[in-house]
Amino acid sequence: MTSLSHPEILSATQTWLEKAVIGLNLCPFAKAVHVKQQVRYAVSDATSARDLHSELLREIKFLLDADPTEVETTLLIHPNVLTDFLDFNDFLDVADALLEELNADGVLQIASFHPDYQFAGTKPEDIENYTNRSPYPTLHILREESVDRAVESYPDMDEIFQKNMDTLNKLGIEGWRKLFDEMEPGQ
Repeated sequence: MTSLSHPEILSATQTWLEKAVIGLNLCPFAKAVHVKQQVRYAVSDATSARDLHSELLREIKFLLDADPTEVETTLLIHPNVLTDFLDFNDFLDVADALLEELNADGVLQIASFHPDYQFAGTKPEDIENYTNRSPYPTLHILREESVDRAVESYPDMDEIFQKNMDTLNKLGIEGWRKLFDEMEPGQ
């Protein structure tokens, strides 16, 4: 369980968003919503998957009801639950099922970020995993309409992945760590 306060958790997450996701241009669509302050940051105190499920339900309903010009997307940061990546990865099926239960599948989607994120077929230390590594386990709730607009505006979505790999390979793990000197060790 983390002993950090919500402001410290938010600060680390915002630093990651600004330095990695936006700063390294890992997601070319993130800057606009960040600049417009349309990102909702919700820090969860959940200590069980059941509690997180309830909070995810609340955040999904919030985003469904929110005006997209005010809140475009939500980062549900949960530092005290699903800290093991395999448990976190298993929970993604629960999260997707929740979208279906709420008839929000096709309206919202959930992207995943974790300090130990690991793509299938990679080793834990492989640099490509860092595209989805965040300071804390995080569920990113996105509007499908926004994703569709982003896909339409970007000519080759596969190019994003390749550019990210090129950027991260050039940066290396040591370079990644240097980006976050003020964050928790190992991030």
